[in-house]
Parts: sequence; structure tokens; C-alpha cells
Amino acid sequence: MALGAVLLLALLLGGGLVAGYLLVDIPPANAAATAQSNVYLYSDGTQLARDGEVNRVNVPLSQIPRTVQEAVLAAEDRDFYSERAVDPKAMLRAAWNTATGKGTQSGSTITQQYVKNYYLGQEQTIKRKVKEFFIAIKLGREKSKAYILEGYLNTSYFGRNAYGIQAASQAYYGKDVGRLTTAEGAYLATLLNSPSAFDVVSHPQGRPRALARWNYVLDGMVKKGWLPAAERATTQFPEPGKVRAAAGLSGQRGYLVEAVKDYITENKILDDKTLAEGGYLITTTIDRRRQNAFVEAVDNQMTGKLDPEKRKADRVVRAGGVSIDPATGKVVALYGGIDYTKQYVNNATRHDYQVASTFKPFVFAAAVENDSRTQDGRRITPNTLYNGDNKRPVVGGRIRFAPENEGQVSYGNITVNTATDLSVNAVYAQMAVDVGTLKVKETAVALGIPENTPNFDPGPAMALGTLQASVLDMTQAYATLADHGRRTPYTFLEKIAKDDDTIALPERTPTQAVSREAADTTTSMLVSVVDNGTGTAALAAGHPAAGKTGTGELDRSAWFAAYTPDLVTVVSMMGQDPDTGALQSLYGALGESRIGGGGYPARIWAAYTKTALEGTDPVDFDLELQPGAAQPPPPPSFESEPPEETAPGERTPTSPGRPTRPTPPNPTSGQNQGGQNNGGQNQGGQDSGGQNQGGQNNGGTTQGDQGGASAGNQGGTSQGTSQGAAQGADAGAVGGLRPPSAFLE
Repeated sequence: MALGAVLLLALLLGGGLVAGYLLVDIPPANAAATAQSNVYLYSDGTQLARDGEVNRVNVPLSQIPRTVQEAVLAAEDRDFYSERAVDPKAMLRAAWNTATGKGTQSGSTITQQYVKNYYLGQEQTIKRKVKEFFIAIKLGREKSKAYILEGYLNTSYFGRNAYGIQAASQAYYGKDVGRLTTAEGAYLATLLNSPSAFDVVSHPQGRPRALARWNYVLDGMVKKGWLPAAERATTQFPEPGKVRAAAGLSGQRGYLVEAVKDYITENKILDDKTLAEGGYLITTTIDRRRQNAFVEAVDNQMTGKLDPEKRKADRVVRAGGVSIDPATGKVVALYGGIDYTKQYVNNATRHDYQVASTFKPFVFAAAVENDSRTQDGRRITPNTLYNGDNKRPVVGGRIRFAPENEGQVSYGNITVNTATDLSVNAVYAQMAVDVGTLKVKETAVALGIPENTPNFDPGPAMALGTLQASVLDMTQAYATLADHGRRTPYTFLEKIAKDDDTIALPERTPTQAVSREAADTTTSMLVSVVDNGTGTAALAAGHPAAGKTGTGELDRSAWFAAYTPDLVTVVSMMGQDPDTGALQSLYGALGESRIGGGGYPARIWAAYTKTALEGTDPVDFDLELQPGAAQPPPPPSFESEPPEETAPGERTPTSPGRPTRPTPPNPTSGQNQGGQNNGGQNQGGQDSGGQNQGGQNNGGTTQGDQGGASAGNQGGTSQGTSQGAAQGADAGAVGGLRPPSAFLE
């Protein structure tokens, strides 16, 4: 019976194969062989962009250098000339690996891939796979290997809207395929695996993976005897040329289309090749009015003031921004750069600039979430005292770390709240160790920072924002804080349809990333940053706001991340050489000695937010704070003059239950202020011994007062700080002349 069952199964299988072979004919070329355009719409249904005409030029195999052909075979199908049209073993192995979670794998030969590209389509269905199987068998019997390889090279998608090896050669290297070198051919072969992700120009964050794949291709050529080992050893990576965007993608349209495409492919809604077939109607979440408001804010507050002919530093200035509705996770506006046809790297999604002090709120949120305590056992709240002295060694960590404060200012014992207002590095580095750097990272990931973000290493320096998250990632994380700790994954999509079919979009179920108490207490301190600290320029929006400034190492980036209860927006200015692409400092840009997050980025934020929320009433934050957070804080560590009179049309937002906060010194003043005695507090084992330290005014004409020494209080600290020296990190130079620094704010 068993033998009979096996024979019957074999007979049925054989009969099915014969029937399939006889019934499935080789069809004419599909419509995708002359692919259509995709149409992108704003959220209101009006057209945003069309992604352009297909770029395709067919060439005979004889015009394609032998080494380029071999590079493609090394990448995709090394046994092409000796194998059959289909490889059932490879197909079963790929299916098993996919089913067992080892990653989606193809198992297709070049013949099958050609059939899919030219005759069928990219849809992932059993019906299409069955057709592909039988057509490949027929094609393998009727056509030569040279015919199939030529067809494959002329129909494959290489990214940059380029179909076929000739179009790809022009798109990446500006030359005909016949002039490609072995190294260049290997890079184009690399792109076949993942055209968008491996474009090292438009997606620099994917460079390590692209280089690994390129090396894999060359090593495969050596193994097959197609490339001498000596030549392989001297082969250098061939840098591709700049992206030449279609004229229809000028301005912000190209950045928006690129971001939407990346979202579609990264979330596996459609793959690169399927999307490139075109014919999709893609409705985005981009709000046309708010998008225009973002562009106008950047133009009015920054771009319109650049003068690269008079100021060389203005040549390096870039800007990026993202705005998200925290309740829905919808990206409503994105600013990627001055013009996609001129600056092709999307500043809103790139991952090569440090986020600086905009990371500090995540450290405090982690402290509340984990009920963390200081080294001497005190619960961490906004009112907890920390030693804020410049270069104070961090206590309790495995790594010796003594961070510099911006401006080399020592603050003595100050509250966490004041340390946030003034962005004091010494306090937050110590707090990260008190909480536990791994817990800080876990909290940041829960809020929305991708775990694989470059330089996201758990250590005390992480508190200063050494990681390189994108503006989009930071907006996601701040949106989680704004929505009381509830994280709704961001999206660019309302709907994707093709003909009468609607493509399923991924589920975006909100999750409670951190407790409401942790998120809201963090928000309460960020409200103080806007009211009293380094982010006061945001008050011009006319809405209650919570935010944080940041200035990257060597002033290569300046950030302002802030939110109202209804809208979250992050703005970053970046320095990049327009010719070499190297990251540059922003010293001297726009005629200023330094660029801080509380300057141009905060002003862009305020101008955009004011317009984006036009017609809506200002709404106060509804906050539930951790126990002890709303208690009146201890006396401030410095005195200050009464705040200046509020300018007409501006208001200072208030929030129910928000604690009273000390007003920081006026950053533009050179006036001398006296010291404050905070004796009796031993911070983290640090005994200041009642030391009297005068503050120095670098911008004014007087020196700081000597603070009064505290007598009889062990560990008492009296710090005399001048108004100029205690300034916030983003305030610019005291008296207009603050020297550059090489550390983070």
C-alpha cells in the first residue's frame, strides 16, 4: 500500500508537470517591461508628484564587457551556464529558510528572474510562481543562455529609475556600459539585490552593507576563476556619481517621494522592483498646507538670509525637518533640503549627524520609568540636586568620563530642572550612569529610536547625544513623549491602490512605551526649557510648547525638538561641504560666530508651528507628574534679574500642576550676578569643601562676583557665577564673542 501510494503520488506529480508544461505558454512581454509611473497625492487628494518616465535602453550582450557579465553572475547565479533553467532544490531550500524565519530568500535562477521581469510581474503569489516555473523550463529549452542573460541584463531594475545595465551605467557612472570597469560592474551587480538600500549616495547609512555585498561579488569572481586574486587585492570601491533627479521631482517633491518609497520598501508593503513597475496611486499623509508652511518657515527664517558669495560658511548650511501628529503618527510635513535636484541627500532621513542634547530628555524619562536613584539613594525628580561642575568625573560608571559643559561653565549644585533648562552635560552624564546606560538605551528604543542607529553605544557619553539618529527618528521619539508615553508608529501612507486593488498597509497599533508619569514629567521640564531656558525663541509660536535644544560636536549640527499637545516637529541645521559631502562645522554661518539649536532651528520651529496651528486655540498640556515633581524646588544656584518684559503678541504658557522654576541668567547680558550658597549638600560623593569660585564674564566689561563661602556646612558649595558665564548652551556668544568648542551641548 505504501509503495502504491508513492507510485500514485509520483504519477500525479509527473502528470501535473506535463500538464503544466503543455498548458502554460510563453506570453508576450508584460506591461512592466515598459513600466508606468507612480502618482503620489497629498492627503487631500491633490497631486504631489509623479515619479517620472522609465529610463531603459536595450543593448546586445556583445556590448557588455565580459567582466561585467561575470560580476552579475557572481552576484546572482554563479552556475548559470551549467545549471538547468530551474533549480527545485534551491527553491525548496529558499522556501524552508523563509518559513523558518531565516529571512526571505529567492532560490530563483537567472532564467526565472528574467521570466518574472519580462513576462510576468513582481507580485508574490503561488499562481505567479507556478507560471514562472513552467515558462522558465520552456524558455530554457527554446532559447540559448546568451539570449536569456542578455534579456536579464536589459530588464533588471538597478535603482535611480534605471532599467537595464546600459541605463544603470549612465545613471551611476555617466558612461556607456562598454566602458565600465570590473569594479563598477561589480557595484551595479550589487544593486540588483537591493537597489535603493545599496545606493551609497542617496542612502549613505546603507554603505557598510553595500560594501559587504560588493566584496562578496568580487570574491565570488575570484572563486570562479573570473578575476585574478592579485587584481582583486588592488581593486578599489568605485564611488558612483550624484543622483540626477527628474525635473518633476524638484523642490521638496523628490524628498517626499523618496521618503515614501523608503517607507513602503522598509515596511515590506512592496519591494523595490514591484514598486518600480509603476501604476500605483499612492495617497500620502502629507498635509499640503502644512508642507508649504514648513518650506516658507525655512525660507524666511534661514535660507533667505544665506549669502554664500559674501560668507563662505553659508555654503555648508543644510536644514532638515519633520512634523508628526502625535495622536495618529501621521507625518504631516517634511523638509528634506533646498531642492532635490540640487541636494539629493534627504536631510530629514539621513543618519550621520549627532543629535546632541535633544537626547537628554530620554535619560530623564528612563530615570522616572525605572524609579532610579542617585548614587547616594535620592529619587531622581526634576527637583533632585546634582553637581553641575565642569569636567566633574562621573561616579559609579565602569568608564572614566569627565564631560565638559558648554562654555566650560561650572554650576555647583543645581536641580535636574535647571540642568535641563541650561543643558548641563555634567548632570546628565551622571544621571545616565545612575539610571543605568542599558536602561537608558532601552527607554530610547521604546520611545522610537531604532536600535541599530549608528553610534548608539550604551555609555555615559550617550547622554550627550553622540548617537546619529535621523530627524524623522527623533520626531517619532518626541511624539511618544507628547502623547503621554503612547507610541504610535509613524506613517507616510493613507492608501495605496493599483487599478481596482488596494494594497494592505501594516498594522500600527499604539503601545505604551513608557508610563504616562515618565512622559509627562519629562514634558513638564521641557516646558521649562521653552519658558525659561535655551528654547525661548519657540514662544513666538503663540502656543504652549515643550522642547529641547542641541548643538553637535564641533558645531556640525544644531537641533530644536519640540511639541505642542497637538503637533510634534524637529528641526535640524547641518553643515556639509557641497563638493565633497564631508561634514563641516557651522562656525561663521549666517554671520554668527556659532549656530545653536535655540537660534535658527527654534525660530524655524516657531514660524512653522504658528502657521501650522493657525485657527486653533492654544491648548495647555494635561500632565500627570511623578510624586515629588510638583513640589517647589530648592533655591536656585544663582540669582538673576527679573525677566524682561514680554514682547507684544507673545505669551508665557502655563500648565496646571507645573512646578515653579528658577529663571536662568539672560544669555545676552554681560551683567555680573552674585553667587548663591547651596551648602550642606554632598553630591554623588563629591565634596566641594565650601570652595568659592567666581564666574567670569567673557562678553561684558566686569568680572563675576565672588560667591559667599558657606561656613560649617560640610560639602557646602558657594558658586559665584556671572550672568555671561551661566548662559545656556544655545544662546550664542556672550557679547557676540564666544570661542568655538569641540564638545556637545
